[in-house]
Amino acid sequence: MTATVLTKEDQKISAGHRETPTMHACQSDARPEISLPAEKPSLLVEHLSKHFGSCCSYCNDPKAELERNICPQCGSVHAVRDVSFEVYPGEIVGVVGESGSGKSTMMQCLYFDQDASAGQIKVKPYDGGEQNILELSSQEKRRIRNTVFGMVYQNPYLGLRMNYSSLSNIAEQLIASGDRNVLNMCDRGKNLLKRVNIPDRRSIEPPKNFSGGMQQRVQIAKALSNNPPILLLDEVTTGLDLSVQANVLDLILQIRRDLKVSMLVVSHDLAVVRMLADRTVVMLDGRIIEHGLTDQILEDPQHAYTQQLVYSLL
Repeated sequence: MTATVLTKEDQKISAGHRETPTMHACQSDARPEISLPAEKPSLLVEHLSKHFGSCCSYCNDPKAELERNICPQCGSVHAVRDVSFEVYPGEIVGVVGESGSGKSTMMQCLYFDQDASAGQIKVKPYDGGEQNILELSSQEKRRIRNTVFGMVYQNPYLGLRMNYSSLSNIAEQLIASGDRNVLNMCDRGKNLLKRVNIPDRRSIEPPKNFSGGMQQRVQIAKALSNNPPILLLDEVTTGLDLSVQANVLDLILQIRRDLKVSMLVVSHDLAVVRMLADRTVVMLDGRIIEHGLTDQILEDPQHAYTQQLVYSLL
């Protein structure tokens, strides 16, 4: 593994702000050694794995050679395999990779939509980042979903009740996080919809009447309703027109500026990550194959797959 030793000045990378120290992204299937801020991360993921199938003694070995992400002996699918990374307060971390690389499954494990097979997830806003939240009770997991994380799905139908009004969707999330004041919920909902540029007159319309871009913006408003310190965004611009994509990306950057929310942004599009992310993680076949500052990943990719991704933008 090749890693560059940073000077003290280079190590002063403030979360949410991109510096350009001399740092080289690493070509390795192991977790790269990158100097990061001394403060505790908002989100820490260590050795996270998710497999489908019974697994065997061969593929249970993290170093086992698989056929892509499938065990050649028992046929188990290792959708996420020994993934580790961190997200610091106010920082945006991008996760890129082709379809089937494990990005969305990883996000589902973070948000408890899927049960992880192994690993640790620690969140600073919950308990100072002390406990592995994968080991908590279902009640505590619901509490984290409703107060710590905000989730925006690639498919709005997974994140919204399409036959309910936009205000009702936001109220549902507020109720889940403990709010019972109807007036407060209405005011909060209207303010959030205004922030994401949904006209007040359409706040009582169901999302099924909206365009894809508007549905994504309602999802973002719903995700922000409980003031989450960590926002999870899964392919939020996929399938949108370019002009609508630009509006959604501008909104995400504005939210980071105004609210200082930490974000994990999954995309198969490096152009999206180039615009948003301070650091970037590249996944292939369930593993992290490269990790570094976004500028360094794009300017000097080390892994052959990352090079292919970057050159496809040229």
